[in-house]
Amino acid sequence: MTTTAAGIRITADTLADGRDIIYFDDAGSALPATRSADARELDPRPSTAHMRQDVLTGEWITVAASRSNRAHLPPAELDPLAPQTASNPSEVPNDYDVVVFENRSPSFGPAHHAIDGVEGIGFERSLESVGRCEVVCFSPAHDGSVANLPTARVRTIIEAWAHRTEALSALPGVAQVFPFENRGQAIGVTLHHPHGQIYAYPYVTPRTQQLLRSIERIGPDLFQQLLEREQASERVLVRGEHFTAFVPFAARWPLEIHLLPHRHVPDLAALSDEERDELAELYPRLLRGLDALYPDPTPYIAAWHQAPVAHRDTVRLHLEITSPRRAEHKLKFLAGSEAAMGAWVGDLVPEQTAAQLRAVL
Repeated sequence: MTTTAAGIRITADTLADGRDIIYFDDAGSALPATRSADARELDPRPSTAHMRQDVLTGEWITVAASRSNRAHLPPAELDPLAPQTASNPSEVPNDYDVVVFENRSPSFGPAHHAIDGVEGIGFERSLESVGRCEVVCFSPAHDGSVANLPTARVRTIIEAWAHRTEALSALPGVAQVFPFENRGQAIGVTLHHPHGQIYAYPYVTPRTQQLLRSIERIGPDLFQQLLEREQASERVLVRGEHFTAFVPFAARWPLEIHLLPHRHVPDLAALSDEERDELAELYPRLLRGLDALYPDPTPYIAAWHQAPVAHRDTVRLHLEITSPRRAEHKLKFLAGSEAAMGAWVGDLVPEQTAAQLRAVL
């Protein structure tokens, strides 16, 4: 057990099948420091999936058949992310504030070791999907959202993201770490419980590869230039001491918010305590703004883009919150142009979206 400078207690344990589980207790939490063991009898973990390369694009596609058996929108009494009870043998043996554990049916892992051939390209190439997938539970409650959690709890979530980013980045074979949250059935969530995930990939993702090519063309100060331009625009939503939130100039989605730190920070683990404190207030404020646009909650993906392990000097940490909601009862679907060709068509003018968001923020 360790305690961070912010007073957040971290306790590591293992589940019945050997998966790691880490408890992150709020500063001043009344929860006990010791946790009981997972007494379930579980089947052996599935073997590590494999990935196949698309020779037309060079992209890797993971084939993880075990994921087809995961829970789908279970009732509250069978919530697999709630603390265990006599009638609900869930994934978490104890009560918690925030908890992280290895995914039972991962897309990457459980094996994590260096592999050769990721950078090459050819016909019918297949490699082991090494890496790791973890689940991050934001609260023991079955319902709710990050937007409405107390600041102290959001601060604990940020500590968990930072801790796991640092630990997963150090695993052999891991090239990039990606924390994210899917919220809402329109996004495709399979569990109502407020939670997110962290993927540790064995390769640099296609989106980040495109970013690296942009940095090569514009220069290593791309993010600083971008920040200064957006700060001078009418698309700024909130500007704090350490972060600026804005609607990007070329927004793809009807609702899209980006958040950039004011200094170069490669990942969440590199944030100072002061930056984490501000983020704990600013992040849920942005999510509440999305929910304030319409009478019911807005579905979204909150994606933390972090520097690959080998590119920490030029890629800056940034958050992208995106939603397909283009009106109260309308969603944007990726049809022919976007899905087939990657050629996006924007439904809303970014400056107008920014004005709407500023009004509710």
